[in-house]
Amino acid sequence: MDNIAVIGAGVIGGAIVKSLLKYGYRGKIIATRRKIDKLREFGKLGVLITTDNKYAARNSDIIFLCVKPNDVSKVLKEISKEIEGKIVISTAATVPLNFYKKIVSKAKFVRAMPNIAVLVQESFTAYCCDSDVTLKDEKKVEEILNMLGVSQKVEEKYMDAITALSGSGPGYISIIIEALMYAGLRVGLPRNLSLYSSAQTVQGTGKLILETREHPAKIKDMVTTPSGTTIEAIYELEGSQIRQALMKAVTEATKKCRMIAEEIAADAHSKS
Repeated sequence: MDNIAVIGAGVIGGAIVKSLLKYGYRGKIIATRRKIDKLREFGKLGVLITTDNKYAARNSDIIFLCVKPNDVSKVLKEISKEIEGKIVISTAATVPLNFYKKIVSKAKFVRAMPNIAVLVQESFTAYCCDSDVTLKDEKKVEEILNMLGVSQKVEEKYMDAITALSGSGPGYISIIIEALMYAGLRVGLPRNLSLYSSAQTVQGTGKLILETREHPAKIKDMVTTPSGTTIEAIYELEGSQIRQALMKAVTEATKKCRMIAEEIAADAHSKS
């Protein structure tokens, strides 16, 4: 069983560690963070905790790199010798594969984009691999990423859009759930009941679409009857700008991803 290091076990990195533990991963797990006190709970659960990134990388077969995009270059240079020939899965948004390869050409890089639902093992994680990642390597990567939820390999050209859609998606859905909760309050529901029913409705609808493979419009038609309550609500929604607002949100987030990537590339070029 491969040993796994999670370098930068903050929000996403820490969630990955928790998911691996919940799944019952049998290999050794090493987690690093500058403030080791925040990793004490993992230590009690059998995770080896340290502030030494080199040690973690040296003693692992697969390395999760869960640092901010602007810190990727610094951390990679720090562990460059320790990761040669190994699989490195980076969750840093916007950073392209060629950026990693320029720094450590002999490592095998996977660019992954999970979302915060990894905390409950329900993340959608898109990933792409550099040309040195073998089919055997890819199978290992897929098995590990599926411990976080579900994963899908995509072409790298889609990664910025994926980041804007599913990576940031929990933020959009939280706004929708919050709005539904307040709508429930407006018509007299208790707060907890309104919040729970809103969240469960969103979860249930998503599961319905995933399992039936039906188009969302079909699901909408299934609950819409002549002169019924749903058609009245849909009439109001269609008169709003909710569709346009969501499309614009994802479009602008995608643009921001590309802008950040350009800034990182320019900064790296100026330092070379």
